Amino acid sequence: MDFKKTNAEPSTVTRDIRRFDGPTGNIYESISIISKRANQISSEMKEELSAKLAEFASNSDNLEEIFENREQIEISKFYEKLPKPSLISINVLSQSGLEGIVVEKYYISNSADSINANDQGATYPLAIGSTTYRVYANLL
Repeated sequence: MDFKKTNAEPSTVTRDIRRFDGPTGNIYESISIISKRANQISSEMKEELSAKLAEFASNSDNLEEIFENREQIEISKFYEKLPKPSLISINVLSQSGLEGIVVEKYYISNSADSINANDQGATYPLAIGSTTYRVYANLL
């Protein structure tokens, strides 16, 4: 994905969260998918920025180089102005839906799981019948 050409909003926008649960039927599944995609976009952006800035790295620091490297400053400013990865991810979800996303029920907890969670010091009690989902996503 070319995140430089995205038409995502550069700042936060109020959204109707009920629109997000449409593709999966569950708001939490949708948010989980959005966050995973945002993490992937963030790491792509970081790798690309690091590669571009590595070209400017020098073994010896020269005071003139630090203040006069306009090209490096331009690159940094460009990446700062890009929409945040979470906004890009939300934009992708709203435009293309959940193409390449498979959500399946993985496990439903029983009373033994609930007792085991309590014995292990779980912060919150595990309700009997809680569902764990697996999400497979083609994030490329």
